[in-house]
Amino acid sequence: MVVAGNDWINSYLEAILDVGPSGIDGAKSSLLLRERGRFSPTRYFVEEVITGFDETDLHRSWIRAAATRSTEERNTRLENMCWRIWNLARKKKQLEGEEAQRTSIRHIEREKARREATADMSEDLSEGEKGDVPGELSAHSDSVRGRMPRVGSVDVMENWASHHKEKKLYIVLISLHGLIRGVNMELGRDSDTGGQVKYVVELARALGSMPGVYRVDLLTRQVSAPDVDWTYAEPTEMLNLTNAENSMHEVGESSGAYIVRIPFGPKDKYVPKESLWPYTPEFVDGALSHIIQMSKVLGEQIGGGQPVWPVAVHGHYADAGESAALLSGALNVPMVFTGHSLGRDKLEQILKQGRQSREEINATYKIMRRIEAEELCLDASEIVITSTRQEIEEQWRLYDGFDPVLERKLRARIKRGVSCHGRFMPRMVVIPPGMEFHHIVPHDGETEGETERNEDNSASPDPPIWSEIMRFFSNPRKPMILALARPDPKKNITTLVKAFGECRPLRELANLTLILGNRDNIDEMSSTNASVLLSILKLIDKYDLYGLVAYPKHHNQSDVPDIYRLAAKTKGVFINPAFIEPFGLTLIEAAAHGLPIVATKNGGPVDIHRALDNGLLVDPHDQQSIADALLKLVSDKQLWARCRQNGLKNIHLFAWPEHCKTYLSRIGSCKPRQPQWQRSNDEFENSESDSPGDSLRDIQDLSLNLKLSLDGDKNEGCGTIDNIDTEEIDVAGKSKLESAVLTLSKGAIGGTKRAGSLEKFPPFRRRKFIFVIAVDCDMISDLLEILKLVTGAVGRDNSTGSIGFILSTALTISDIHSLLVSGGLNPSDFDAFVCNSGSDLYYPSSSCEDNPELPFVVDLDYHSHIEYRWGGEGLRKTFVRWAASLNDKEQKQIVVEDGSGSSKHCFAFKVEDPTLVPPAKELQKLMRIQALRCHAIYCNNGSKLNVIPVLASRSQALRYLYIRWGMDLSDVVVFVGECGDTDYEGLLGGVHKTVILKGVGSNARKLHANRNYPLEDVTPFDSPNLVQTEICDIDNIRASLGKLGIL
Repeated sequence: MVVAGNDWINSYLEAILDVGPSGIDGAKSSLLLRERGRFSPTRYFVEEVITGFDETDLHRSWIRAAATRSTEERNTRLENMCWRIWNLARKKKQLEGEEAQRTSIRHIEREKARREATADMSEDLSEGEKGDVPGELSAHSDSVRGRMPRVGSVDVMENWASHHKEKKLYIVLISLHGLIRGVNMELGRDSDTGGQVKYVVELARALGSMPGVYRVDLLTRQVSAPDVDWTYAEPTEMLNLTNAENSMHEVGESSGAYIVRIPFGPKDKYVPKESLWPYTPEFVDGALSHIIQMSKVLGEQIGGGQPVWPVAVHGHYADAGESAALLSGALNVPMVFTGHSLGRDKLEQILKQGRQSREEINATYKIMRRIEAEELCLDASEIVITSTRQEIEEQWRLYDGFDPVLERKLRARIKRGVSCHGRFMPRMVVIPPGMEFHHIVPHDGETEGETERNEDNSASPDPPIWSEIMRFFSNPRKPMILALARPDPKKNITTLVKAFGECRPLRELANLTLILGNRDNIDEMSSTNASVLLSILKLIDKYDLYGLVAYPKHHNQSDVPDIYRLAAKTKGVFINPAFIEPFGLTLIEAAAHGLPIVATKNGGPVDIHRALDNGLLVDPHDQQSIADALLKLVSDKQLWARCRQNGLKNIHLFAWPEHCKTYLSRIGSCKPRQPQWQRSNDEFENSESDSPGDSLRDIQDLSLNLKLSLDGDKNEGCGTIDNIDTEEIDVAGKSKLESAVLTLSKGAIGGTKRAGSLEKFPPFRRRKFIFVIAVDCDMISDLLEILKLVTGAVGRDNSTGSIGFILSTALTISDIHSLLVSGGLNPSDFDAFVCNSGSDLYYPSSSCEDNPELPFVVDLDYHSHIEYRWGGEGLRKTFVRWAASLNDKEQKQIVVEDGSGSSKHCFAFKVEDPTLVPPAKELQKLMRIQALRCHAIYCNNGSKLNVIPVLASRSQALRYLYIRWGMDLSDVVVFVGECGDTDYEGLLGGVHKTVILKGVGSNARKLHANRNYPLEDVTPFDSPNLVQTEICDIDNIRASLGKLGIL
């Protein structure tokens, strides 16, 4: 039964039984159904119930049926409802069975992954280490011996402030959806503008006031829509401090906390978060531009002329988390993530209701897209901040990318200094949300006499909500037991009312106040909420609690502090009896107003009680335990006073300064990862040259000295171009090449060179437009034809060299060279080559004039840029083992390692039969459950598999060129086919322009047939920057470029 236990369902089922067989037999079938002609129950309930089911409608139908006077019509309606319940129950059972099967498979896969990972990592452990159980290490906290000292103690706080006051940190926070502003927040305006908005604004403001923090940017979406206030269209808003505590904090021209609004998505339209996914790459590009500009500004102010990069990029919720992951990778700075609510947990909860299938849920909430973004956050984050341990143990463990058991093992190995074989887990850190307490003044009365005197002498009138509540009570002076929650079954309010109603001493000593949201008419509430409220009203009547229980229909958000004050004034107690409470913010609010608490022992309240020690924890299923705890607190005045004082004394632990100190301490433990060319280098600092000397096109002598070959073979005394930074390379040669690249880097980024010398650098800044050819063809020969079409479409319009070209492909640099030579194209016609699905970046070198075998030079800085969490040899071995198991299963060679197509940051495999390999999403899952972070990409129509670093991709390579060489992304035109490799979607979004070549790459659609979410969910088809040719020829390409304003 879908909603078994609801009284209204029981009543109408009883009514059906009372009617008897005569009321529902075929001979006397309902008039309504007979009017339809031949009655087909299956067809009727599929069309009228399952496809359009709404439980609220079901409840209203019962109300109407119960009120119908005509027996025949009443029976008709009851019969219809009975069938509806039967079908819904059947559907729920089916969905539950499917989900149980998926859960079982997931459990088996995870156990297998744990065994394989443990086997890999046990190779280099001694027998003693193998026997160690890392039980002293929590999955989400430090060891007891190595734990960071609490920043709550006075000495530690003073030392912390003293240590950090000289720092000048730049922090970037991201929260995309909803309407965000610093004052008059419209909380509750819609489902996207809620507690998260308040949280991120207060966090930004609090961080901006901390010693050592120079600037905080809260990046969000700029909304210029007629149905929202004009303030949301302002590009920048400074968050003023709420108090003067920071008056001594050093300020500067750009210091403080700011809301920065980045335009992206549909113009003049406010859209819900589920519709933002296609436009997040556009946000990333806009945010990247802002951060780079701000880093330079801060560099001039506080960085001695060197850019000041963010110490961390912190994403809030899945959409901002994915954006933070891409920004973190592009900038090479640490990422922090806070989920707020998680997609897998929401999916589980909706599936348990049995009303919708996975497909229906995904269509409504884009839930699979959200889950994939959260998985990427686990791949890229250094720290994941949660509010409670329950969030880690019950929610994050649902994800492929996080396993508490494996995390403990990795933590133990790191502590011992033992290799993890390329496996990584983000650090889960519990930091409860902060609160602003400066406006809260707890009631000071300690005795009844003092309370009465305060009442008599009060100059200000009582808040209106007080009289609204007290009118319910026959004796309003009794202590008030306060519960504040939605009328949701999970909140367990009915058990509270039963406990109160069945405990006579408690009824005699106290009143009960239930603040259950706002309502006008119970019939207009959702059926779930209405059912809970009706149950409460029946219990009040059953136990005759009139005069003892208040349940006002309305209250404003601004009334909530006054409600807490009233409860404290009567020496009452606040209770949260929820079956499970993820955090319990109301418990902190109650404590701040001087209220002792009774709370569920399941979830976040355990942590809150441990910190505040201001009440009692209870089993929410134990009615007697709830009554006993409440009675103990309201009857024992000394216990009540002690709990009140403990709460007020310790509440600072949940204040924003405390939160920020812990937050900054955690961020400070992250390893700095700024771009390599920005790191201090003695050669840079001591160099007096005004010119970078030989540019990337003019390092002929250096290239010849290295004697690099294109075929990947290691010649005597030299290395390979694909493994240029391995140990086999001549150390002196490597040093020279690194020095040359770093010297060039300093000139390009530092801005220390004369304008005349910049022409020797990769000429991105000289180009008016950059054409990126990222077409994934079925055959390599087809790619050659595309190259000629695109370059030919420009023709005489490029006589001045205003248009540059980049080739972006899954091919190796060797394959590219062979392709260009076979087609009579010159590598110097291109500005750069993004190879191996984005894991390698090369530039053409003028050395090809004397040594045709060496027309390219590798960008070593790009390698260091994408090195983060690269699994290396441990990852390669795992894929080799996977390939071997697949081959054994099929009894033939399906997947074979491709050594010649591999490089240090790309492991290539040949796929002999693409129909026999799992989809890309399954490979990604396989790696994640073993804590291996990478991208597994099917290329060349599925005939090749490239495994590359998690921070590498063809789209991220373009962002790197923007940061590295100043290539303006808005001047980039990306050419793609109708479909392509499994990384195809990453090429479509952003501020760049996109030309889709019709009829090209369509055979690759089969690679996308088994996706987690439809490609349409992430493609901005309505963007003016995206056009499609009618056919793939020069004239149509020119026409498309004309639509984009290029030609």
